[in-house]
Amino acid sequence: MSKAPKKVDSAAKPEHYDVIRKPIITEKATMASEANAVVFEVSMGANKPQIKEAVEALFGVKVKAVNTTITKGKVKRFRGALGTRNDVKKAYVTLVEGNTIDVSTGL
Repeated sequence: MSKAPKKVDSAAKPEHYDVIRKPIITEKATMASEANAVVFEVSMGANKPQIKEAVEALFGVKVKAVNTTITKGKVKRFRGALGTRNDVKKAYVTLVEGNTIDVSTGL
């Protein structure tokens, strides 16, 4: 029996919404957008190929590169008690020239 090659489906799947949580709109992210990059908060377990697949499926664009960073949560005081913010994983997604994502509008 010969196995047919796996067909890649470009439609958005529910797990793509689990990979990409929300866009990050900060001054640094705005500076990155001038270099044709978009910044997203992603799940901690997501890897670069999953992030690339999710962005291409959800937004219909071609991704050139994905860089990720993990920001450790800070220890902060709240009403005198110590608490810790959650760790955050960010993905800097560079798009192929000519593709854009408008993060100010919803999906």
